[in-house]
Amino acid sequence: MSATTILSDTSCELGEGPSYEPATDTLWWFDIVGKKLLEYRFANNTEIAHDLPVMAAAIAVVDERRQLIATELGLQLRNVASGDLELVTPIEADNAVTRANDSRVHPSGAFWVGTMGKNAEKHAGAIYWYRAGETRKLFPEVTIPNSICFSPAGDIAYYADTGKNILFRVECDPATGLPTSEPAVLVDSRGAEGGIDGSVCDADGNIWNACWGGARLDVYDPAGKRVASHEMPASQMTCPAFIGRDLDRLAVTSAYAGQSPEDRAADPEGGKTFIAGINVKGRAEPRVIL
Repeated sequence: MSATTILSDTSCELGEGPSYEPATDTLWWFDIVGKKLLEYRFANNTEIAHDLPVMAAAIAVVDERRQLIATELGLQLRNVASGDLELVTPIEADNAVTRANDSRVHPSGAFWVGTMGKNAEKHAGAIYWYRAGETRKLFPEVTIPNSICFSPAGDIAYYADTGKNILFRVECDPATGLPTSEPAVLVDSRGAEGGIDGSVCDADGNIWNACWGGARLDVYDPAGKRVASHEMPASQMTCPAFIGRDLDRLAVTSAYAGQSPEDRAADPEGGKTFIAGINVKGRAEPRVIL
């Protein structure tokens, strides 16, 4: 174990949605509020910021030329070379109140996509399933969808409503990523310090969770027991992603959204993106089936 380091000094108001692409050794993430897509190329340690016309929160690889991005209009296809966007599937595009939030690809190639109110309006959001041109609403009336991730076999899905501060467990069809059971409470953090934000599931099935307001990464086993906790340099940690050729490190995004000038002065690293000083057994993100 080594010290946590800063990967990117770019301060995102709401850093989110980190996703590593092994084929190009590149990390992608977003500043949702700032309408930016950030790209970090590890091969030459170069960072590029791409301006977006919409709020976006998550990215999935389609193939070498295309990405699928979860935005406030729905799922948009991005041309990697030009940056051009094309709307593939509208999701709440007619609802000016909501935007995309935490989302992740299931091992089957299905994309679970979370939406929420731009001002965290209660019960304004939902979680959707998309695969091969079909979209279904899975869970309505979610306030802040987070922690969408999946067991290595794809038979279990996890998601949180940070508005409730509860992490749920749902049984899934590994072949489609569709739920086969009702959500069950896995971790109830009501009243605890910090909120359950973004998560990723490692090769052993453990859930690595970024704690919003708690300046830490928490690790839960598949039974929901917290088995480890790691301090982080910023208060509002948002989401981890496995990185590196061996997927043995974690990049973690953060945010300064909602902080007063005094809060920001006390939390100077807020909004930056870090490499946690922890060795992990990660997994590559699957490609989405368009």
